[in-house]
Amino acid sequence: MTQPVDRRRFLTASAIAATGALLPGIGLEAATPDGSEAATPVSVEETPSGVVIRNGAESVRITFYAPDVIHVVAGLGEVAGASAATPWMIGRAELQRPAVSRTATTVTLRTAAMAVEVDLRSVLLRFVDPNGKALLQESPRVPRRYVRQQVNGEWLHRVDQRFYPDALEGIYGLGQHQSGVFDQRGTVVELAQANSSVAIPFFVSTLGYGLLWNTASKSWFDNRFPTELKLTAEAADAIDYYVLYGPSMDRVIRSYRGMTGHAPLFGRWAYGFVQSKDRYRSAKELLDVAGEYRRQRVPLDLIVQDWFWWKRQGDPEYAEGYLKPWPDVPGALRKLHDERVHAMISVWAKFDPASRNYQEMKRRGLIIPGADVYDATNPAARDYYWDQLVGVKFREGWDAFWLDSSEPEIWNGQSDAALDALHLSIGNGARYTNVFPLMHCGGVYDHWRRETDRKRVFILTRSAFLGQQRYGTTVWSGDVIGTWMTFRRQIAAGLHFQMSGLPYWTTDIAGYGWPYERDTRDPDYQELYVRWFQYGVFCPILRTHGHRVNDTNELFSYGTRAPILIRYDKLRYGLLPYVYSLAWRVTRDDYTMQRGLPMDWPEDRRVRDIGDQFMFGPAFLVAPITEPAAESRSVYLPAAPAWYDFWTGKRLSAGESIEAAAPLERIPLFVRAGSIVPLGPLVQDSEAEADLLEVRVYPGADGDFEWYSDAGDSYDYEKGLHRIVPLRWEDAARTLVVGEGKGSYPGMPARVRISLVVVSPTHGLGEEATSVSDGEAWYEGRALRIAAR
Repeated sequence: MTQPVDRRRFLTASAIAATGALLPGIGLEAATPDGSEAATPVSVEETPSGVVIRNGAESVRITFYAPDVIHVVAGLGEVAGASAATPWMIGRAELQRPAVSRTATTVTLRTAAMAVEVDLRSVLLRFVDPNGKALLQESPRVPRRYVRQQVNGEWLHRVDQRFYPDALEGIYGLGQHQSGVFDQRGTVVELAQANSSVAIPFFVSTLGYGLLWNTASKSWFDNRFPTELKLTAEAADAIDYYVLYGPSMDRVIRSYRGMTGHAPLFGRWAYGFVQSKDRYRSAKELLDVAGEYRRQRVPLDLIVQDWFWWKRQGDPEYAEGYLKPWPDVPGALRKLHDERVHAMISVWAKFDPASRNYQEMKRRGLIIPGADVYDATNPAARDYYWDQLVGVKFREGWDAFWLDSSEPEIWNGQSDAALDALHLSIGNGARYTNVFPLMHCGGVYDHWRRETDRKRVFILTRSAFLGQQRYGTTVWSGDVIGTWMTFRRQIAAGLHFQMSGLPYWTTDIAGYGWPYERDTRDPDYQELYVRWFQYGVFCPILRTHGHRVNDTNELFSYGTRAPILIRYDKLRYGLLPYVYSLAWRVTRDDYTMQRGLPMDWPEDRRVRDIGDQFMFGPAFLVAPITEPAAESRSVYLPAAPAWYDFWTGKRLSAGESIEAAAPLERIPLFVRAGSIVPLGPLVQDSEAEADLLEVRVYPGADGDFEWYSDAGDSYDYEKGLHRIVPLRWEDAARTLVVGEGKGSYPGMPARVRISLVVVSPTHGLGEEATSVSDGEAWYEGRALRIAAR
């Protein structure tokens, strides 16, 4: 129900003009300065996809972008949006003509998916679901505010939009932040790019809607007062936002990606183990470390060359010291490839002013004035950056790029809204301060795709913005320090990031280092590293990185704890058929792999603020250990037919909390009844084509899963060169139905031995392959049934 309006709070439209446009006229009847009632004329003009409401000096344009997406632009005069350019938006609007109904005091716009009601007495908006249930409504306390101000020489507005949120809804997203808070209710979040803070102005609600704040300006989310949610943009022409309806969070995120771009599939190798440290000092060291992994038979897919390989930052030439042990870097890369190891190199947007490329880009006007970074919003600068730096490295044979400091960081390390006071090719830096990582990563992705379709893009970067998922990026959580407190906070930070619609995220396992550097020989640090690595196995990308006192960071450098790390590395590789199938769902279905519990149980109020548990795909509930010396922890098991302890096979009841055992070698891990989990054999890298698949079934409910496979690299999957095999578990019949395979690809195994394992307390436990199956069959692409013995 719309809240009553206290009209004494508002100024008339004529008063707006007289006072410099501080507040909108928002009521048909608003208070005059002397307190008497005066009428402000309100008009309603229908458009092909909505209405424009004019309320004195203010206009409110409501457009149905799609049946389940409403776009609102409000401002003084006739305004088109917050800013002229919105490069994050690439989807084609499915503009809808809503049904419009009117009374003397209201206008309602409705499609089959959702509706918006406008009270013409107060010009307050209320968004509802198809059944009329309120999703979101404007606050009666000054819902829209505009403050005119001069910013970097341009007259703009600081705009506020106030909503009246539901008392019990949970809100998630807004990018990645380091507070450790899960439910964002009651918080204030600054949306400005900075090292370890990623600004994504999009959130989802347990009520089934999402909101995209359509600006790259520095912004704020402010819910200090429970009944007031204020969104602020510091430099804009208008209030500009989209409301998306699900009702599921997955459906909201799918709509978001439809508007801003879908996430492509990485090469299969990207889902294996990524080895990195600050830093390897030569190509020979890369070869030596990769060789040691192969010698010890520890699975590895990608090794990373961090910074300071360069002679001058921004030029492609290697430092003499880097070349001395092994001058032929392309030859070293070929040797790595012969060992089926991929290689990533760090390349920054920041340039040494003495570098050749900086001097030339500055001459051409491609450097941001007042900064030492190139202007990624300028197409010519993006071309130069690829042609003279990144493309040079690509043609040497590097497989992936680490686009570090992409907020960007300028001069002496300043990364906090660093472009806010500068001028960019796209426009005023105050309007577009948050957009740099999108344009920076997008330039590399677009050039890579134009150069070849034989190698899939894989970009690691430190910042992101709306739509960046379409550019083949994984964001890591920044230069966080190696403490237990920091570890705890990364879990909620990662869940928020992925609930913001961007599916790929990772961390520096056990922290980066500076200013609190740790030693791999320190038993206390080894414990933290083990616990963080266990968590990392269930992140979309498994990656270790950091600066250690003793200049090492390989798994076998962690002393007596190394066997635990290697065991979990092998678990990740066993799970690759499951993980890669989830990755396909991310690409095809706009799925989210690492899932905050409210995504699957939005109506369960007990999960609203559980930010240290999550689902990994549909099967696994993961509960990391984030306290030192802990040997157990409380775990909440949400509604399901039942749960199974992954390590013991014990069946557990749902809807209650348990105390889960957690000795150092065990992360609490549970599997939902009805889950089908395909496991591969032990391999040293992801390129190994397996002809054996162990399919674990957790009984107690029927279940479905799609097993996906392809050639592992190239964009041939976009042309249909892949195979999808439907798996179904019929619980009453205790039978696994393997459906007919859909599609094929070069190199696809002609036959795969499928081993059915029905989990019990004595069978199908942990990461080891099960020695005795419950049924077997050779799968050759035709449908078959495997009944459990």
